[in-house]
Amino acid sequence: MTNPTLTLGKHTPVFPLIQGGMGVMISGPRLAGAAAKAGGIGTIASVGVACASPHYNGRNYFEANRLALRDALRDARRIAPEGILAVNCMVALTDYETHIQAACEGGTDVIISGAGLPLKLPELTRDFPQVALVPIVSSTRAAQLVLRKWEKSYGRLPDGFVVETPLHAGGHLGATKMEHVTAREFSLEEVVPELVAYLEEEVKADIPVIAAGGIWNREDMQRAFALGARGVQMGTRFACTEECDASDRFKQAYLDAKDEDVVVIMSPVGIPGRAIKNPFVAKYLEGDVTSKPCIANCLSHCSYKKDRKAFCIAQALVDAYRGDWEEGLFFCGDNVSRCSSIETVEGIFRELFGDA
Repeated sequence: MTNPTLTLGKHTPVFPLIQGGMGVMISGPRLAGAAAKAGGIGTIASVGVACASPHYNGRNYFEANRLALRDALRDARRIAPEGILAVNCMVALTDYETHIQAACEGGTDVIISGAGLPLKLPELTRDFPQVALVPIVSSTRAAQLVLRKWEKSYGRLPDGFVVETPLHAGGHLGATKMEHVTAREFSLEEVVPELVAYLEEEVKADIPVIAAGGIWNREDMQRAFALGARGVQMGTRFACTEECDASDRFKQAYLDAKDEDVVVIMSPVGIPGRAIKNPFVAKYLEGDVTSKPCIANCLSHCSYKKDRKAFCIAQALVDAYRGDWEEGLFFCGDNVSRCSSIETVEGIFRELFGDA
């Protein structure tokens, strides 16, 4: 089967693959640069990049994150001068608009946005028409809401849609309820063909759909293409690469994980998230968790900030990035048990696409 061509706005990668955005600093400039250099779209997750930046002094989180994101894009661009770079920005962030502005000013080619519907994204990027805009959705209904708002208010359409299935994806799952995580109606097999048909027949627009969640090998990729997707997004497998920006201990957690270690928790963001059941998560599931202090007021909705019943997710993700097995939150996809060795980004692309 011939690989489809993935074009997002003015940007067409050599291969129809997006390296998924993984915060905090799991997909930073080294990983994104390597993926872009290999011919895919390399993605920096904008959330929490300050944690690895000299700009951060413990008190200036928001300003440091803005500067750190621009630095990350600069560093990734040095690795892949001709490559395509994306920034993944979460709608749920308190300073979402600042992330978008910093990404655009830093020279991103694509903005991928989820953890909420990016209804105002065209307004926030109006001075950067060259930047492709790609919402993340889990259903055709969500895509319709974005389409209606963007057409009515801004007279434009998305440059693509990432369809992320909560059945297999890592981190925040885009589902609002626990029962949605295992619902077939949110599977790629249901949503991708439905959305592709809707865009072609009702919207009558050439908007590519990218399948995400559970993509591991060429067989998974070809299955997604057969559903009508013109690209795939892969996250978890790229976390176990030499180029991944996370600590070696973070990567070891992936290498050690078994199927039974993967659990779904209710995140302080208010939506389900998939993670490895380490000591911290085990205590949380039992209702016993002691959180470290809040790093910053980083989320527009946070159950820890509201009633102190959960934990500071930013701190837990930073701890994981740094390799704290006892206290970190190790987000992952449900196929994390397939991580058996540390690969290279180039090696993964060669396995998926051959020597083209």
